[in-house]
Amino acid sequence: MDAIPSQDLNRSRKMSTVVRSLLQRRQYGAAIETLKQCRSPVDFLSRYAMERGKYPFAVSLRTPTNSITLNLYSWHDSRTIHEIFFARDYSTDGSAKIIVDFGSNIGISAAYFLSRNLDAKIYLFEPVPINIERLHANLRQFAGRFILEEVAVGDNAGTVRFGVEPTGRYGGIGLQTGDYIDVVCKDSNHILQNIVDEHRRIDLLKIDVETMEERIVNNLDQGLASRIEVIIVEYIFDENPLKATHEMSSRGGVSRFKLKYGSKSVVQ
Repeated sequence: MDAIPSQDLNRSRKMSTVVRSLLQRRQYGAAIETLKQCRSPVDFLSRYAMERGKYPFAVSLRTPTNSITLNLYSWHDSRTIHEIFFARDYSTDGSAKIIVDFGSNIGISAAYFLSRNLDAKIYLFEPVPINIERLHANLRQFAGRFILEEVAVGDNAGTVRFGVEPTGRYGGIGLQTGDYIDVVCKDSNHILQNIVDEHRRIDLLKIDVETMEERIVNNLDQGLASRIEVIIVEYIFDENPLKATHEMSSRGGVSRFKLKYGSKSVVQ
C-alpha cells in the first residue's frame, strides 16, 4: 500500500478533530446555525475547520433584520464570526437598543448586535488603526447607527503602550507582542457615566479588551452597574464580582451578567 502523504495525513487528523468537536453539543449547535445563517456554509465551514482559504474574504449572513456582508481578513476573523454568530457566545433576544462595545476590533460584534434590532444604537471603542479602517468598511451598511471613539478602554485614563500583532484580534494594553503603538486610554466608568447621563440606561455592555476585562469589571461603579441590563465579558470569573446587582453565568469563554430583578435604579 502506498504511503499516505504527510499533508493528507495531517488534514485527515485535523478533520477527525473537527468531527469530534462537532459532536459536542455547543459545536453541533454552531454547525446548525452556520447552515441556517451563512449563504455559503460549506465554504465557510471549510475555511473555519480546516484553517484554509484566501483572504480577504466576504461572508454573507442572514440575520433577523436583513442580510449583511462582512469582510474577513484572516482565519482569526472567521473564528470571530463562528463564535459570535454561530456559537452564539454573545446571544441576545434582540431587545437591546443602547449598546456599548469595548474592544470593537473590525466591527463583527457590532454588526451582530445591530442586526438583531433595527432601532439599536451602539457606542464603539477601538484604538488599532488597521482595525478601525476595516471596521468602517464592515459597518458602512449600518451608517448612522454607531458612534466610534478611536481609543483604548481601561480602569484609568491616560496614554498607554498598546501591543499589536498581525491579526488585530489579540493586541492589548501592556501585552508583549514585539510591536507597539501609543494610544489614548479612557476610563471605563467615565465612558459609561456619560452614556447613562444621555440615555438613563445601557441595555448591553460587551467587554473584550485583552488583559483589562477583569480590572474593568472589578472597577465598575455599583450605581452604574445598576443601570446596565446585560454585561458580556470575554473572561471567566471564579466568583461573581457583580453579585450585588447581577446574576452571573458562563458560556464558552464568556461570562454573562444579567441585572437582578429589583436592582434597576431607573424606569426604562
